[in-house]
Amino acid sequence: MGTLVRFFQDGGAFMYPILFVFAFGVAIAIERWMYLTMSGASNRALWKKIVPLLKAGNFQEAAQHTAKSKAAIGSILTYGLYRVKSARRRDDIEKAMEESMMEVLPRLEKRTHYLATLANIATLLGLLGTIIGLIRAFTAVSNANPADKADLLSASISVAMNTTAFGLMAAIPLLLVHALLQTKTNQLVDSLEMASVKFLNAVTERQLNSAGA
Repeated sequence: MGTLVRFFQDGGAFMYPILFVFAFGVAIAIERWMYLTMSGASNRALWKKIVPLLKAGNFQEAAQHTAKSKAAIGSILTYGLYRVKSARRRDDIEKAMEESMMEVLPRLEKRTHYLATLANIATLLGLLGTIIGLIRAFTAVSNANPADKADLLSASISVAMNTTAFGLMAAIPLLLVHALLQTKTNQLVDSLEMASVKFLNAVTERQLNSAGA
């Protein structure tokens, strides 16, 4: 612990903005991970309730369930269910669900892209801190005793490189979490699209059976 504290103190003033950027990124990552996890769970729970109603052709009761739900899939299915009675073609229902999907996607992707930006900022702050530290080091060395210049320069460079190291230490986890959240978001979007297709197939099959009867 003492080594970490000394490492942070030796890095200079730029260590603090890097730490702030990292903490901000961690807060975003935690919030997004919890939101996506809860969204996926609520989507699966609602879908399990809706499937038996769709198979039975009870679209009105299904619409009541989806309208009350705050799940992303609930919003999409509500658009489709309200168009079932008035729509003459499958395309009409599909377009209504695509419209809802366009409203849902921004909520799923919200703030995730900030993590990549924060990772770049942390890296650049680290480099900037190192450059400023080197400038100060060479300025100090130029006025030092010639016999002490080599030792003073090596010590100053070592301290200046701390900011670059800390910037990379902050940027790498943020980039990894950004990739994980992107994957999680894509999986969630794929599940919504799959549920939409299954819903359309169930509605079409029900309508064909009704027409045949």
